Amino acid sequence: MKIIAAAIISALFMITYTNAQPQEITVVSPEFHEDGNVTFSILAPYAQEMKLHGSWMPDWNERIELVKGENGVWSVTVENLKPDYYTYSYFSNSLRMIDPHNALVIRDGRNHFSGFLLSGEESRYYEVNESHSGTLQEIWYSSPFLDLERRMVVYTPHGYETSGKKYPVLYLLHGGGGDEKAWSELGLANRILDNLIAGGEAEPMIVVMTNGNPNQTSSWFNTPGYSSEADPGFLNTMGNEQFERSLVDDVIPFIERNFRVIPEREYRAVAGLSMGGWQTQRLAYHHPEVFNYYGVMSMGVIRTGAFGYEVDELIEHTRIKMDQLNELGFELYWIACGIDDFLYDSVEHMVELLEANDFNFIYRESSGGHTWDRWRLYLSEFAPMLFK
Repeated sequence: MKIIAAAIISALFMITYTNAQPQEITVVSPEFHEDGNVTFSILAPYAQEMKLHGSWMPDWNERIELVKGENGVWSVTVENLKPDYYTYSYFSNSLRMIDPHNALVIRDGRNHFSGFLLSGEESRYYEVNESHSGTLQEIWYSSPFLDLERRMVVYTPHGYETSGKKYPVLYLLHGGGGDEKAWSELGLANRILDNLIAGGEAEPMIVVMTNGNPNQTSSWFNTPGYSSEADPGFLNTMGNEQFERSLVDDVIPFIERNFRVIPEREYRAVAGLSMGGWQTQRLAYHHPEVFNYYGVMSMGVIRTGAFGYEVDELIEHTRIKMDQLNELGFELYWIACGIDDFLYDSVEHMVELLEANDFNFIYRESSGGHTWDRWRLYLSEFAPMLFK
């Protein structure tokens, strides 16, 4: 009887345990449809609300509501997205989260987002080029000027390992809050160069992506939990011009010792966005003998003064340095900004100063704001102008 009773209890337990198991539900997110429509879904049966924010929305505070369906799956379809590379997040009761059903996670400084590529003509440069891919290397190097061991990301074009050739170099600078991985993870610089070079639209080149924060060794120190007295985490130090000195004194010599490059001014370019645009200007004005091509994205001359300069002092300093750069000569000084960028006024001001000083430059004005979709576009337009 005891054996029979135990068997009955065991069977009842197994039935109860089996019935308690949640039904297996497969969720696909994001799901792509025709005409740029994309459905986002998340399994969250106990959530009281669910909202979505995407990088295609002009306002960070803009969010759209998902609708709860069967089995606790929340969904919403966004219509008419143009082909591009996007990031997005879910919000539930103000808690921001990535999409657990999407394996592509993108880090932007201290923030993480889910991402996806919507294929099409406008995003053709962002596709993986399997037959013509270059190589990305994460390299540690000594910076005697900053007294730090630092990390950079270096792109070498397809065929570099076997070609025996020497290559020109683009030094590509990120913005405030970013680090040495920003241009490869968010800007897709390697994919853009792969496709431009494969199509014969750009010269094969090496691209050096450094950490523009002179108080950081690497992206490891751009995340929570790694701060110290020596490296207190993100601190906007772009005004002290230490990074520019370290680029000239430490980074360029390291690259020219360890990679097959053409070590001449005519084969060096520098470009940057936002903070990196300011650093590009400082490099042009204080180290004009180093570079022959300049790309300034989403940064100008601030009308109220900045970084220790009074406005009149900043303007006069800019004029003097423009004269010196003009006298030395250069191949290209290219400026780009979106009309909705919060720094658009500073770029307008810089354009006015350059025109008043008879400075030779190209200005590219676009739609859009202070966002990666603009900077990816600008890189795809700037790189083909180099080293021709």
